[in-house]
Amino acid sequence: MSLKKRTFSDNEIAIYDDAVIYKRGEYWQFRMWLTKEGKYARFSLKTRSQSTAEDKAKQHYYTLKAEEQQGKRYFSLTTKAGVDLYLQQRWKDVEAGLIVKGRYSTIKTHLEHWLDFIKRDTKLKELERTDCENYFHSRTKTKKGLGISQSTVENEQSTVNAMLSWLYKRKETYIDSFEFKKLKPVDKGDDALRRALFTDEEIGEVRLQLEKIVAEAVININEDGNLVKAVVGYYLLISSITGLRRGEQLQLRWQDIAHIEHIVGGDEENSHSLVKIVVRAETSKVRKTRKFAVRDREYFDSLFKLLQPRYVKANKDNPNAPHFGSTLIFSVNGITPITVRAIDYNFDKVLDLAEIANRDTRDLVPYSFRHYFITQRVNSGLHPTAVAEMCGTSTTQIEKTYYHTTEAKMISNAMADYYYKDGMLIPK
Repeated sequence: MSLKKRTFSDNEIAIYDDAVIYKRGEYWQFRMWLTKEGKYARFSLKTRSQSTAEDKAKQHYYTLKAEEQQGKRYFSLTTKAGVDLYLQQRWKDVEAGLIVKGRYSTIKTHLEHWLDFIKRDTKLKELERTDCENYFHSRTKTKKGLGISQSTVENEQSTVNAMLSWLYKRKETYIDSFEFKKLKPVDKGDDALRRALFTDEEIGEVRLQLEKIVAEAVININEDGNLVKAVVGYYLLISSITGLRRGEQLQLRWQDIAHIEHIVGGDEENSHSLVKIVVRAETSKVRKTRKFAVRDREYFDSLFKLLQPRYVKANKDNPNAPHFGSTLIFSVNGITPITVRAIDYNFDKVLDLAEIANRDTRDLVPYSFRHYFITQRVNSGLHPTAVAEMCGTSTTQIEKTYYHTTEAKMISNAMADYYYKDGMLIPK
């Protein structure tokens, strides 16, 4: 479609069949009809000279025509619209079982931080490769003392470039990635992990306080909030003995666990109960089913005895209610998992009750239970491959992150004829 207008004033000049330049005030403007998009492209040529305006207009004409032939669009989505489009696709990946909900939430959070930086009304097609070179500086300086790790920012940058590559393939951007400023490699050593670890004594005190919280809640279980408090308490206790990731644990169902009896050396008096746990592929971060067993502290059994009768009673008149075995373990109704907010709130509360020292300089979070679980198995002599299989991670990650985490382990490696106990070297 060419310009409909055929009669031009003194300040209007046709540029081939589809475009025109015209004066607005002292400056020349450009207007061109884009057939495929059904709109005019309009912008200022930023010149008072007619001849310069004509030259610029012809250059723009050829550029727009070439981009049109390549399937590129002049009118652009905003960054906010681009993020929404990408998240819609990633949600389809959740529904298809390609990623877990926890991963989707992480992607969404990463992109929210990027939108705060790049601004939500920025046009995708105006983005340049260097627009995010100061992203790390911006993300770290806005935390006001709370701190944000370099690895967190690097993960965000990877997410942003994955989205940009996806949008580029759909011709929504002219670039397929940002050139983020290269960051120095960080060797955190053992100190960073140690700050996120509980000691054996701290774990013992945390479990004691959690057991008290649960017991008090169960006594008056029908009081408002006590059922949630009890379930969250069991969630944290079970997290400390299983090393499960949050997303894996919250999606655990009763049919995913089974109790087995383990007899040591044929002596029934030395037997103890184990819980076999199946982490389904669709709930695992690595998309692979794994099975492992942990020693039972009666947490699963006690939670079952608390929830099963309540569920049966609440659904006795509902023939369509799911079988209890298919319901979520960490839920007050079997359908909706407890919230992350409830988990974090009760975690902070129990650390206060347990009087955990130096909390202001340590990175203790609910995920620290997983760090503790893995570290204990590594330091007890379990092979890294076995630990990796149990925890759903790689042997390389176990060896890189957890293999040397305590002073006891370092000294025992150096002093093969001694063992380390209560801060002392003792001959074997």
